[in-house]
Amino acid sequence: MHQKADRTVDKSQKIVGVIQLKGGAGRSTIATNLAGYFATKGKRVALIDCDMPQGTAAAWGAVRATENRAAVTIATAATHQELVQQAKELETLHDVLILDCPPRVAEVTKAAIILSDLCLVPLATSVADVWATSDLVPTIKAAQAIKKTPVRIIWNRYRQATKLAQELSEEAEKELGLPSMKTRLGHRVAYAEAMARGLTVTEWSDQKAAEELAELASELSKLLKQAKT
Repeated sequence: MHQKADRTVDKSQKIVGVIQLKGGAGRSTIATNLAGYFATKGKRVALIDCDMPQGTAAAWGAVRATENRAAVTIATAATHQELVQQAKELETLHDVLILDCPPRVAEVTKAAIILSDLCLVPLATSVADVWATSDLVPTIKAAQAIKKTPVRIIWNRYRQATKLAQELSEEAEKELGLPSMKTRLGHRVAYAEAMARGLTVTEWSDQKAAEELAELASELSKLLKQAKT
């Protein structure tokens, strides 16, 4: 049972889906960091972990609940029907709702895109990852035929100094037909270390990672406000 909100929900914040059919792309890392970050800014945040039974985001939430940190409501959904029901219940009680979607389950991903106001596709800078992500495009198009949810690539484990990363990011946008977020998350051990402790990188010890996350959250908030107008 979810607790009722004790104040007015901020309607300027919306639903963000983190989607990727390829495993190991960093969905849960991005979803948990965004959820925790917005919670530290005073938002009422819910995170739905759809990658069951693996439940990485749910495990992060359980660890976080033992710490004296800004609370994030955690829910799980094993099917697209459960996702729709959980989102319906939680949306009215929270300012921000993050959906951590599973790999290889197109039905849940499609439902998440339709529910969301903006979706992020985590992508590492490797040719194999770009090829694998092409399988996601038909699901995105099928969902956007129902609702025109904006979908953007979020580059993860990005190595800014390498020529391959720069070239691949341009080619991926063309091949996948998706624009990229301006913010890019570097290849940093802080993300794994923070997750293991139920934290975000802004609550950990890597200043560069903290700056990246703050930039991503700011960019995301601006895009959500644009989507509302």
